[in-house]
Amino acid sequence: MTTKETALKVAAILDEKKAADIVIIDIAERSAFADYFVIATASSVRQLGSLTDELDDKLFKQFGLEAKNIEGRGSSEWVLMDYGDLVVNLFTEEARNKYHLEKVWGDCEMINYVKSED
Repeated sequence: MTTKETALKVAAILDEKKAADIVIIDIAERSAFADYFVIATASSVRQLGSLTDELDDKLFKQFGLEAKNIEGRGSSEWVLMDYGDLVVNLFTEEARNKYHLEKVWGDCEMINYVKSED
């Protein structure tokens, strides 16, 4: 599975758990540390923890992917999950608005993720 396909799987898992505003950014041409960001918003710190646990569990069980590092677990409003060429950024709405990674990486290609129907 390519890193792009993995990013799309990550987006689908987050969508299933009701994450909001899911965005995938191809940062490969502008970054030496990763190829893709997946960014999503949780409605609360509690949901942020749930999203983190679910994603980490499913990526390992379904695809054998293990995070190299997870930062911000616990009471943080931003969790960064490092899977090498793929970095997942999970935010509360307030933190996402504060750091606005889409603006920082605005010159990179946004990958279309089609949200599932409820």
